[in-house]
Amino acid sequence: MTLMRVRVFTRFERFWHWSQAALILALIFTGAGLHGFHRVLKFGDMLTIHVAAALALMLLWIFAIFWHLTTGQWRHYRPTTEGLGQIIRFYSIGIFRGDPHPFRKTWRRKHNPLQALTYLMLKLVLNPLIWASGLALLLYDLWRKEPWAAGGLEAVATAHTAAAFLMVAFLIMHVYVITTGETFSEQIETMVTGYDRMEIDPAEAEVLKRDGALG
Repeated sequence: MTLMRVRVFTRFERFWHWSQAALILALIFTGAGLHGFHRVLKFGDMLTIHVAAALALMLLWIFAIFWHLTTGQWRHYRPTTEGLGQIIRFYSIGIFRGDPHPFRKTWRRKHNPLQALTYLMLKLVLNPLIWASGLALLLYDLWRKEPWAAGGLEAVATAHTAAAFLMVAFLIMHVYVITTGETFSEQIETMVTGYDRMEIDPAEAEVLKRDGALG
């Protein structure tokens, strides 16, 4: 096995990641304003930005799902319990004792078991909840005359707000995990350049070289 610089994140993945981050931050900022946490912008302006960012994010998510399915990249998000306990112990205890990270990223498996499970739940549960509740609020005029509209509006608004707070919690944890690399900027640099250093055997090196994935 040889330590080599390998492209683990494609150009689209990096575009998707940073665009998604910018749009989510815009949604959090405007959403907080709509709930009265700040008055930086006028209510109408915040609502316009919020809706525009939400629609852009939905389109990005839809395209990303299509890309993952057609390129086979969805395999990196397959959940597994193998090594999951070790990862949980590392982040809860081991990291504070200076223990080595129990997971070694490979070009076949970008995410550790906890990451894969978290991202899968994000895509299958949290994102759809935000989509559905947000669209229901946006299209409220279409169902506001229904007999259940009053209670329904409260339930939908509560679900949307709860999902937003869960997204904020995810972002906080995500940023925390980013800082747990060997250096503060290591994982940020990987998501900017797409390259990371990992151990590769000769057969894998040949495949990666043929695909132009070696740095």
